[in-house]
Amino acid sequence: MSEQTQRVFPKGPEKTYGLMELVKGTSPMVDKGPEDTVDSWPHLLTMEVLAILGTTVLLLFWSLLNAPLREFANPDVTENPAKAAWYFMNLQEMLLHMDPALAGIIIPGLMIIVLMVIPYFDISKEDVGIWFASKKGRAIAIWSAIYTSIWLIGLILFDEYIRVRSLVSEPAVLPGWIIPIAVMAGLSALLYVLIRRWRPTRREVLIGFFTAFVVTYFLLIISGLFFRGLGMHLTLPWDLPPGALSF
Repeated sequence: MSEQTQRVFPKGPEKTYGLMELVKGTSPMVDKGPEDTVDSWPHLLTMEVLAILGTTVLLLFWSLLNAPLREFANPDVTENPAKAAWYFMNLQEMLLHMDPALAGIIIPGLMIIVLMVIPYFDISKEDVGIWFASKKGRAIAIWSAIYTSIWLIGLILFDEYIRVRSLVSEPAVLPGWIIPIAVMAGLSALLYVLIRRWRPTRREVLIGFFTAFVVTYFLLIISGLFFRGLGMHLTLPWDLPPGALSF
């Protein structure tokens, strides 16, 4: 193995992949990929086909389960609770705590842009192929998950039982915009300060924030799907009215 190859594909017992061999050839893709690499087709294509077939079989068997249709929708009667599909429950949960434009457009749009920018912000080739990049990255991810879970659950309970919108109703921009933005910005800054004690690399910082994003995404779904009853108030799962689950 050449010195350049060892530099691009360094060996490491902690990695989840390895370079098997390099073969000379006359493929039209040679010298056109980054660092003289070529696409992993057909090996990647084979795995993707197997994943597609496996998903299809799973959905086929799932469709055989008994899933009776509900009654026809009545346009004169609004369901209570009226819930979106489970994969949109995080957005519906956010609508309960802030302005609809902020919860449904601005925050999702910004998150999509941030996720698109990450590969251009983290361009280091170190720790590639290692889960959480390092032991520090794993510790940061665990800490970020715990931190996010505690604060998010606490904020949901606080807003449910203290009712910030009823306490601070004027001007409308205060409970709908200023308070939510201040809380999100403050907690993000606090998370960054806490992560800094590990002296992390840029990638490890991103791992911490991405973990917070993933935990927030799923906790909001769980809260809206399993803990929102009549009037979208917090309710224990076993006290939910019929039809409260949107799946």
